[in-house]
Amino acid sequence: MSLVDSVRSVLTNYANFSGRARRSEYWWFALAAAVVFIILAALGQASSIFMVLYGLVGLALIVPGLAVAVRRLHDTDKSGWFVLLGLIPLVGEIILIVFYATAGSDGPNRFGPSPKAPAAAGTVPAYQA
Repeated sequence: MSLVDSVRSVLTNYANFSGRARRSEYWWFALAAAVVFIILAALGQASSIFMVLYGLVGLALIVPGLAVAVRRLHDTDKSGWFVLLGLIPLVGEIILIVFYATAGSDGPNRFGPSPKAPAAAGTVPAYQA
């Protein structure tokens, strides 16, 4: 999944907390959001309007960011409630990074079919035949 596809997918499913998200979808979106925040913070040094824009973009990306994080945890067959580990300083954040970087479970799990399944390409996977 490319950067543009990932950002489009996350923003299209901005409030969808069910299903699964591939690693590439999560990490490309995280990279795009980080770049936008860094640019706005740098421009905010020159004009306060960019700091206002920084805050508005931050508010706008809270729900999509949480949704893709929950879907990423679902891909590793973990409950979305694990996202609350991020509230534990340092240790929780490290654990979440490990979970987000872990490969998803092969085939379907309790949260749905694998996003890597051939169904995404238009064919019927073997487990549905």
